[in-house]
Amino acid sequence: MATTAVRDRDAARVPVRGLTVLYDDECSLCRFLREWLARQRQLVPLEFVAAGSEEARRRFPSLDHRATLDEITVVGDAGQVYRSSAAWIVCLWALREHRPLAHRLSTPAGARVARGAVLAAAKWRGTQWQAGWGGRSYRTGDGWAYDPQYGWTYNPPSCDSGTCPTG
Repeated sequence: MATTAVRDRDAARVPVRGLTVLYDDECSLCRFLREWLARQRQLVPLEFVAAGSEEARRRFPSLDHRATLDEITVVGDAGQVYRSSAAWIVCLWALREHRPLAHRLSTPAGARVARGAVLAAAKWRGTQWQAGWGGRSYRTGDGWAYDPQYGWTYNPPSCDSGTCPTG
């Protein structure tokens, strides 16, 4: 779904002309929020790329791609990187009807509310995944698979192509 910027976004004062949202494509909440964001009227175009994907690694080679799977990361067209609650606030800032809310959430009091929302979402996500070592989730892209009869099994990804993920 292609989205173009709305004329009244005041581009003369706003250095961000586009945002790329890296989202966890294996998380139902993340996919739902991606679809919700995509349906909103955008003052700044949002582009969505699956976190940890080859596309994300190609476009943003300096990012810690493992971390982008743990928390939302948004990259601005001039290289700005927003993580966690700041990423949610900048996503809301890009939306026509939600920019005033983004401004309120960017205040010290609002930032506490935004952080609480991010922590609540993270807790919900955590209940949806089986916890792995170090609190990390088992991920199918890392070679994990769940079978209700046998539980979790691990089959490491093949490195034959020479493009093994390094973290």
